[in-house]
Amino acid sequence: MRTSPSPRRKLISVAAVSAALLTAATAQVAVAQEPATQEAAVPTARTEAAPGTPAERLIVGYKSGAAEAKSNKAAAADAETKAKETGEDVDFQRRLGTGAALVDLGENPTTADVADVVAEYQADPQVAYVVPDRLNRPMATPNDTEYGKQWDLFESTAGMNVPGAWDVTTGSGVTVAVIDTGYVTHSDLAANVVAGYDFISDTAVSVDGDGRDSNPADPGDWSLAGECYSGSPAGNSSWHGTHVAGTIAATTNNGKGVAGIAYGAKISPLRVLGKCGGYDSDIIDAITWASGGTVSGVPANANVAKVINMSLGGGGACSTATQSAINAAVNRGTTVVVAAGNENQNAANSSPANCNNVITVAATNRAGSRAYYSNYGTIVDISAPGGETRTTTANGILSTLNSGTRTPSSESYAYYQGTSMATPHIAGLAALMKSANSALTPAQIESAIKSNARALPGTCSGGCGAGLADAAKTVQAVKGGTSTGTTFSNTTAVSIPDNGSAIESPITVSGRSGNAPSTLQVGVDITHTYRGDLVIDLIAPDGTAYRLKSANSSDSADNVIATYTVNASSEVANGTWKLRVQDTAAADTGRLNSWKLTF
Repeated sequence: MRTSPSPRRKLISVAAVSAALLTAATAQVAVAQEPATQEAAVPTARTEAAPGTPAERLIVGYKSGAAEAKSNKAAAADAETKAKETGEDVDFQRRLGTGAALVDLGENPTTADVADVVAEYQADPQVAYVVPDRLNRPMATPNDTEYGKQWDLFESTAGMNVPGAWDVTTGSGVTVAVIDTGYVTHSDLAANVVAGYDFISDTAVSVDGDGRDSNPADPGDWSLAGECYSGSPAGNSSWHGTHVAGTIAATTNNGKGVAGIAYGAKISPLRVLGKCGGYDSDIIDAITWASGGTVSGVPANANVAKVINMSLGGGGACSTATQSAINAAVNRGTTVVVAAGNENQNAANSSPANCNNVITVAATNRAGSRAYYSNYGTIVDISAPGGETRTTTANGILSTLNSGTRTPSSESYAYYQGTSMATPHIAGLAALMKSANSALTPAQIESAIKSNARALPGTCSGGCGAGLADAAKTVQAVKGGTSTGTTFSNTTAVSIPDNGSAIESPITVSGRSGNAPSTLQVGVDITHTYRGDLVIDLIAPDGTAYRLKSANSSDSADNVIATYTVNASSEVANGTWKLRVQDTAAADTGRLNSWKLTF
């Protein structure tokens, strides 16, 4: 750790300010005030099935030899039969051009009603298929004038596939705390900004002339050469927190500027970084307060955040104090997203990137490769667009900014690069997920982001996590997997051989739409005289195994009667699931009595 006789100069080693996470390319940043030019082919509109829309009608395809395939009278009679068998409203409406029958289910059928009718048709040997007549709607490109320059959101090569998520949610009902340099007023963001706080306690750092207060306005973080540490370069104000906030929740479809990833969400700006950086102690209090904890001398937070964005960091191990604050925030239900850092080194050397219970984000460029500056390593969880401006400014990440070099001036837009820019992409995605499914825990959010990522289109040396985040796929997975309380069970007992091969018990799930929930409940009833011998796995229809219980030679208790929670949001719900049980040690036997899946 660097040392300096000046208290102010110690800050850069505690939490490096924007320069550390923007990289040294700040001089290449250009303000995007010229007319927007289309940088990639963006569809003006497209029609897409609206997932989760209640089905009021079904499309039934009969096998070619069935009378119902040709006769409307036969199809109508079959609908009447299905109505009597299920007790639901089932009425033949008309024949489609493909020959399929359109069947109406009456007004406001429940999910269970629809499932009953679908199951009845599926059981009919004359039926080839039955699918919901889903309501479709146009999904237009946002009318924000600079949207065409936001390759990071929509480009097929290395964009994050954000527009596809907007058909499900825009992040409404979720507050994201941006723990950063504060907020400088910007008309393309103001509508989505709620009250935050200035947590900077040292006036030498705060620059605004006072200590902590309720005003998180960013007065600028410029510094003179050598002011922060020996040899430090002079730097203009970065307006870093405003750029980050714009990526998450800039006002969208307002006819100007840029689009935010979770533009229905709210931003709570928490100021912890000022001239030369910010202290751990202030950052810890901001994490605590943002997530609904109590901080002495600070009023209660009326805008508790379910997502925290920390595009900041410094060298060294994650301190116990910082880890404690993060753990408490996560336990309160807040997802913490942090930057991997920009030193082109192992992120294990950067804090809070190396803390536990956070989502650590590396940066990719427009080709989908790891950005040259981005940290890497096994602690990286996911990658997101961070941009590279060293060859072409437009290959950076465009967002809200201010044109002032020291103090605030006119609002503007600018391209930045850095893991600071990648991190709000994931924070925005987390907000979309939480809005789509409020029951998601931070661990489930992280798991779903990683399990629904796609392989990097480019290259990565050193480790870039699960791949490039895919917003549409991830949101659809958690939205399609909301819990309904529907239970499927298998009550056929199966003997578990002593120290032998695994046994499997199947459950076939049908009548479900979309993916399994992120909180799939697996109930297990096993009789066994030494349960520590047992290994239990849930096997998804595609063969993916989810470990429910590992062997434990010291657990000599009898029986396994338990309910396990599995994040199965990446799995299609319908299909054959299996419970696999194996006895791994000699001398005791057992029996699988029953098990169940609750969706």
